[in-house]
Amino acid sequence: MGEKTGDLVVLAGKTAYAHIRKNGLSPDDIQLVLGASGAAKWLVLHGLDTAIFSHWFKDRKDPLLVLGTSIGAWKFAAAARKNPALAFDALKHAYIHQYYKGRVTPAQVTRESERIMKAFLDQTRVDDILCHPFIRIAFEAVRCRYMLASRHRLVQLLGIVAGVGVNRVSRNLQRLYLERFVFHHQQFDTRDVDFSDFPTRFVPLEKQNFQPALTASGAIPYVMEGVADIPGAPSGIYRDGGILDYHPAFALSSSRKGFILYPHFYPYIIPGWFDKNHVNRRVNGSAADRIILLAPSEKFVSRLPFGHIPDRKDFTRLMGQDVVRVSAWEQAADMGRVLGDAFLEATHTGRIQDLVRPLP
Repeated sequence: MGEKTGDLVVLAGKTAYAHIRKNGLSPDDIQLVLGASGAAKWLVLHGLDTAIFSHWFKDRKDPLLVLGTSIGAWKFAAAARKNPALAFDALKHAYIHQYYKGRVTPAQVTRESERIMKAFLDQTRVDDILCHPFIRIAFEAVRCRYMLASRHRLVQLLGIVAGVGVNRVSRNLQRLYLERFVFHHQQFDTRDVDFSDFPTRFVPLEKQNFQPALTASGAIPYVMEGVADIPGAPSGIYRDGGILDYHPAFALSSSRKGFILYPHFYPYIIPGWFDKNHVNRRVNGSAADRIILLAPSEKFVSRLPFGHIPDRKDFTRLMGQDVVRVSAWEQAADMGRVLGDAFLEATHTGRIQDLVRPLP
């Protein structure tokens, strides 16, 4: 097994594991691709996502469902462009080159987000995405109630504290103050994905609501301004879908054959934003039965700058050291190319049959 293959971890649920061990993995095996929230963590997956969408799926004919939250949604918007490699590069460059001075406010972060979106997505490109030959995109935002719907940061912070407390009792209680909205391509059949764990409302994507909905999908409470009154959706304040589905782990419906590909920065799945410290709530067992998780290995992560995957906290850790942060993030993204090479090699040669491990 080559060094590059050792950088990539492949984990699979029970049925997916049995399939790969017997048959390997081909693009036509995949019916749904999921993308997680995680802000700058996506940079380490840049090379893997580029390999998957620019090469592995290049000749696909059948529809492919893709569904993400936050940066997972933004990267799928890039994946559905006519030239996904170019779009991923534009998203990567714009994201890395964020700069803040003084006290960082939600207005500043919102302006930077708007700049990033303009760098890889304009209205002409929205048309391309909605007319893509096989990608059927969907992304999630939440409509907030009570304190999390406030425009005032202190009130939002109190809402976050309350959310942590309520979630500690039961994840199901989040339905009291969060409502899941899935904004979807008109040919994304929502019956193909199991959204039954929480009440879910569906809004078809069109030119007028694509960018506001995509912005809302990554509007982190307290950090960014929420998005109000998205066209086609009920009035209200919409925020990051990752609050509810931090690492979305939706199953395919029983009537839908095939598997779920999950390029991820961790070898585990955390259901919600408030579940980060709840190890017992990680997605496994029957909920992950048809998931195929791709993640960087511990050995790979140890070689990254500072020995960790880039994340939003780097803005604080490296405050006033933008040159250092930008260099580290660019290096991490460049190093991530080996993950894409490893995946293409493993699937092409059949080596993935030996590489795959059961998802705990």
